[in-house]
Amino acid sequence: MILLVWVVVIFVSTIVISQYIKMQKREDVAIAFYVLFMAMSQILATKIGDFSIGSLTITAPVAVLIFPFTFQITDIVNENFGQKATHRMIFIAFITQIFMTIFIWFSIEVTSAPFWGFDFGSDPVEAQRFWASFLGSTLRITAASWIAFLITENLDALLFAKIKKYTKGKHLWVRNVFSDIPTLALDSIIFVTIAFGGVFPIVSVIWGQILTKWFFGVVDTPFMYLSRGITSGKIKLDELFAKVNLAKAKEK
Repeated sequence: MILLVWVVVIFVSTIVISQYIKMQKREDVAIAFYVLFMAMSQILATKIGDFSIGSLTITAPVAVLIFPFTFQITDIVNENFGQKATHRMIFIAFITQIFMTIFIWFSIEVTSAPFWGFDFGSDPVEAQRFWASFLGSTLRITAASWIAFLITENLDALLFAKIKKYTKGKHLWVRNVFSDIPTLALDSIIFVTIAFGGVFPIVSVIWGQILTKWFFGVVDTPFMYLSRGITSGKIKLDELFAKVNLAKAKEK
């Protein structure tokens, strides 16, 4: 069920971003989605999920479900607007993460109201400790994410552009897969080491994150072709929707 919903979400986000790019010739919606996904990844990364398949034990931060989205968006922007626009988007997202961290710190430092926490059947002091513990760990994760983010996202943009130039714009799947695979692995090593070193057994978490990111990274390749089809005009959604509406009208 989770995988099915994941596929539907990436399908819808791909259509929305690509159709907007086709119609407006701008990347602002892609940037908006990118910033949203980056912010959510900081929160989801605090939970280590079980992605085991049969007897193969795989553990990784739940944020691995989001990273294919962010890398796909960098590839979409790179494909349509070039490497400079991609680096600019990454810089914008990085600035927003700094502000997010500041406001998280505000929420921890502000004194809790005397009645806060009772609605959840807990003591306000315990509620504050939970809040500080949960979001406090997010601060460390955010710091780890910043370092991994700046290195790997920019590296992905560079590799994608280089591979595109080397293949003369052909073989989209090659630059999509081979720019993502090394950067996703490097991101996992940097992020997990900094975020969870001394807290969790990081070797198993690193391998789990690499495997799950690679899996989701390869799965999103067809959506890159969907994006290119929409932005190039080969897939005309407006005409498709018109045909669907016409068919429904005839049925009535």
